[in-house]
Order: sequence, then C-alpha cells, then structure tokens
Amino acid sequence: MFDFLEGYDVLGAFWTTVQLTVLSGVGSLVWGILLAGMRVSPVPLMRGFGTAYVNIVRNIPLTIIILFTSLGLADIFGVTMGAEDFKIQGFRLAVLGLIAYTAAFVCEAIRSGINTVPLGQAEAARAIGLSFSQTLRLIVLPQAFRAVIGPLANVLIALTKNTTVAAAIGVAEAATLMKTMIENEAQTLAIGTVFALGFVVLTLPTGLLLGWLGKRLAVKR
Repeated sequence: MFDFLEGYDVLGAFWTTVQLTVLSGVGSLVWGILLAGMRVSPVPLMRGFGTAYVNIVRNIPLTIIILFTSLGLADIFGVTMGAEDFKIQGFRLAVLGLIAYTAAFVCEAIRSGINTVPLGQAEAARAIGLSFSQTLRLIVLPQAFRAVIGPLANVLIALTKNTTVAAAIGVAEAATLMKTMIENEAQTLAIGTVFALGFVVLTLPTGLLLGWLGKRLAVKR
C-alpha cells in the first residue's frame, strides 16, 4: 500500500522540518522579545525602530524574505553563514529568514501580554528604583508570558507550516520531498495524504500541550 514511499527519506525530510522549526522558533523568541522591549521602550529611536520593523516585515510575503536571504544575502553580498556546503548554507539562510519574519509576530504577541500587566506594577517598580530593563525583565515579562502562551502556540504552529517555504531555496525539508515524489510517482493523493498527516502529527500535539499549559499558567485577575 505504501510502496511509493520506498527509496525516499520521508522521516529525514520531516526531521529537517523539525530542525527548521526548533531553531527558527528559538531565534524568533529571542529576537521577538527584544523587539517587544523596543516597542514599549521610553527611548523614541528604539520604539520607532521596533514599530517600523514589525509593520514592514509583517506585510512582506515570507517567500520574498526567504528568497532575499538566498539571492540577496548569499549571491549578492556573499553571506555564507559560516558554511561552505551549499545545502548547509541554504538551511542556515532559511532559518535566518524564518526568524526575521516570525519574530514580528512573536513581538506583537508578547506586546499584547505586556499590555495586560497593570500599569501600577511598573510604576511601583520605578518607585523603588528599578530601571526600565529591570522592570521589564523581572516584573512585566514573566506575567506577560503567562498571558500569551496560547498566542505563541499559534505562532509556533504557523512557523511549522511556514517551513515549507524553505523549499523555494532548495532546503530538503518535507515540502521539497513531497514535490519530488509527486513529480516521480503516480500517487498524488496518497503522497499528499501522507505529508498532510505528517504535519498534523507535528502541530497537533504542540497546540494541545501549549494550550493546556496556557490554561494552567494563566494569570487570574
């Protein structure tokens, strides 16, 4: 029944998808937190940069960003991401593009959580001598994260599906292999079903786990 899978490294392709998701997710979280800090910063220049970045990047299609990291950074500016091998270079550039794009959505999710924290807490922190960065790190962000686990889960699920765009620059993830198999095999429906189920297996447990975690850690007000 599944003879058409013979000769293809389906698990390897999905493992590449998992790697793209995890690395891009961690990078997006770090960059997204920094952007969120800029968005609420009292420094006009940082606030302006964060606002401009989020508004611009969110309105650019991911495919264009991924192609820019390959054709722009690599081919024009010679950015190799420390890799000599073309496949490794493509993988790292895809991670960079996914981080740049997804961080804008992470930023907005975290900023919405920051807005749920009562203003009086930040004012009290400043009254006892804490700096803006200390207030954000010690008081605001811990509460904000508890409020946005659900939205961040949605961003992570979207990121998992967005990794398929990496096929545009030849990264050998699941969508790339599916395209190859459809071109070589006369089992289009079966191949599509297998890969659709693969993505369900990757995203459904993530959504259920983080949804449950969000309910457990929700701030009671």
